[in-house]
Amino acid sequence: MTRILAYRFSAFGDVAMTVPVFREFLEQNPKVEIVMVSRNNFESLFADIPNVIFHGIDLDDYKGFLGIRRLGKELLKLYHPDYIADLHDVIRSKILDKLYVRKGLRVFKINKGKEEKENLTNVWNLDKTQLKRTVERYADVFRDMGFKVELSHQLRPKSNQKSGIGFAPFAQHKGKMLPLEKSFELVKILAEKNTVYFFGGGKKETETLENWENQIPNTKSLAGKLNLSEELHRISQLEVMISMDSANMHLASIVGTRCVSIWGATHPYAGFLGFGQSENDVVQINDLTCRPCSVFGDKECYRGDWACLEEINVQQIIGKI
Repeated sequence: MTRILAYRFSAFGDVAMTVPVFREFLEQNPKVEIVMVSRNNFESLFADIPNVIFHGIDLDDYKGFLGIRRLGKELLKLYHPDYIADLHDVIRSKILDKLYVRKGLRVFKINKGKEEKENLTNVWNLDKTQLKRTVERYADVFRDMGFKVELSHQLRPKSNQKSGIGFAPFAQHKGKMLPLEKSFELVKILAEKNTVYFFGGGKKETETLENWENQIPNTKSLAGKLNLSEELHRISQLEVMISMDSANMHLASIVGTRCVSIWGATHPYAGFLGFGQSENDVVQINDLTCRPCSVFGDKECYRGDWACLEEINVQQIIGKI
């Protein structure tokens, strides 16, 4: 059995995107196992993939250069890997890479395509084209090791009985989030004919969604009530999920649920559309030449009016459903 030590510490959505890649890679290479090192609370993402050993860590336990070096030595002693897969390529993972190269191990790292992405998000660049998908960038790491992996880019439904609509109206950055008054209006219309389930996390989001549940009949807030494993199970039973360009889109992909995704400052061209999700289910304003202005949605609006989100019509989203 060939053992690969892989690491990606954050962000939640990016770690979730490794899941369908691992699943298909290991199906096609049954004599391989992956030790996945990531944050403790991401363990449920990998729970049902045979040949994945999840090693959860609390990054606060491994602070600074010496802490990361200690982690590297612990992992080596525990797992004796044949290959190293750096799926993150940040300062922490670069320290691990150097340690393992010195120990004579072969280290393969993700090519994030930083220059291409900088060019894509340059507001003066009018010739925007689709970049390689992030899931293919992950798969390339294993291909560079000499393994074959062909990604299907197909959803695999985990549940046959599907009902209700999921809605995750929040995102980490303003540039990725539909204005809340539009989201509220959308839910009011959808809840006339469907049960709508709210997903979110954190105190403020939970309060907002519980407030919506009280105001709009036929809605139920699940925010703050489920652990990650329960949340995945619940998403698997939905007819469709509506999400921003955020982690919930990738959770829907993991459990094979169709997702209608809403994009503002970011764009599927950067490669972050959920695995197996259809471009036909993307809601965005296509005729803004400044889009995308950001890979992660964390920049201030260049125009100052957030037209990429303000111009989205609620009917556009309903039309996709």
